[in-house]
Amino acid sequence: MYYRRKIDDYLINWKTNPARKPLIIKGARQIGKTESIMHFARNNYENVIYINLALDKKYMQILADGYDVESVIKNISLVNPSLKFIPDKTIIIFDEIQENPDIATTLKAFNIDGKYDVICSGSMLGINYKKTHSNSVGSKTDYEMYSMDFEEFLWAKGYSQNQINSILTHMLNNNPFNNNELAIFKSIFLDYCVLGGMPDVVKLYIETGTFSGTLDVQEQIRLDYEEDVRKYAEGLDQAKIISVYRSIPSQLAKENKKFQFNKIEKNARSREYTGCIEWLKDAGVISECSCLHFPELPLKGNIEENKYKLYYPDTGLLVSALDEEAQEDLRINKNLGVYKGALYENFVAEAFIKQGLGLFYYKKENSTLEEDFFVRTQNDLIPVEVKSNNNRSKSLSTLINNENYNDISYGIKLGDFNIGHDNNIFTFPYFCAFKLKEYLKEKK
Repeated sequence: MYYRRKIDDYLINWKTNPARKPLIIKGARQIGKTESIMHFARNNYENVIYINLALDKKYMQILADGYDVESVIKNISLVNPSLKFIPDKTIIIFDEIQENPDIATTLKAFNIDGKYDVICSGSMLGINYKKTHSNSVGSKTDYEMYSMDFEEFLWAKGYSQNQINSILTHMLNNNPFNNNELAIFKSIFLDYCVLGGMPDVVKLYIETGTFSGTLDVQEQIRLDYEEDVRKYAEGLDQAKIISVYRSIPSQLAKENKKFQFNKIEKNARSREYTGCIEWLKDAGVISECSCLHFPELPLKGNIEENKYKLYYPDTGLLVSALDEEAQEDLRINKNLGVYKGALYENFVAEAFIKQGLGLFYYKKENSTLEEDFFVRTQNDLIPVEVKSNNNRSKSLSTLINNENYNDISYGIKLGDFNIGHDNNIFTFPYFCAFKLKEYLKEKK
């Protein structure tokens, strides 16, 4: 069974655009890229040509005579003469292009030719445009895909768009959920935190109605990511990359969640790990949250280069990286201690990334003033606090009320409570995080 994804609408809009360009869909392994592309292709094209460069090594020489469309098609046909290239009715899919990055160089020619639609796909592991003769700048469109977000999870569970949109309506109207709504959405949200959004994990859960076997799938995905480090990380210390990836769960458990290399190895220095974090970010298997010099706009020009937090872009994989009992502990809310806050903070970071929001935080040196996240609108900087308890939000109040922070007029608090508003702080349940970008856009 195919489960609806947000990329479905994007692909339809891409096809209906007369000025469409060849498309490159990037993202970590096993997030559902190929399945979504093939679902779209079969339903919208008379003729589908699918080439997997990892599995079909016989296609590795299709660029032997150059990058022009005629030569590429000729060599594909030599490998498989049964394939038909019907102008204006054919989509060509090059999958796993990290195995042959020069495929990206042909996209300029396909764009100019215009007879065939082209989609390239591959994990960010190994897609390195520096290895290509030309990366077809201006002749392609890039799309970054992630594992399923909470909205896609709700679709998979059978919830209608109207039911999902009601969450945003409650937020915009500052209208608390009734007890039934709150209990149901909180329960589903906890399931999602445990499972994450990896399609194979979600499918197993939906089709069996239990969590049985999901931890095994998650652990295998993490092992596959590490295996890809060994396969694709050229010119870098592969052991150090893996050690960075494995250390994130324990680093998030610290009170100070700033990533520290000496927590991996005693006396370790950041220069010894040069390139490791960038590689994992490019691979799509970690997310970086930058520390602001000062809580003010603009954001991207206001960060401390060597001060950051790291998260897993799929909270289910983070939970699976703990002990085997962590899934059950999270579902029944016990035995997590400080890690409960880390898990929900990771979920909010995940929700922000999947909405296209940047990740920024602030921690004032020699002070208790710190804030988990910041988002912005056209004119406002909004601090976002993730609470694992009901304690007062001292930092949030300080940022809102202190005249030194001119760009901040209100804040948002996410936690295990209902919708509310007090002293310029808007409170929302954790599960509302996936609607925050829409909320800020529509908020009066």
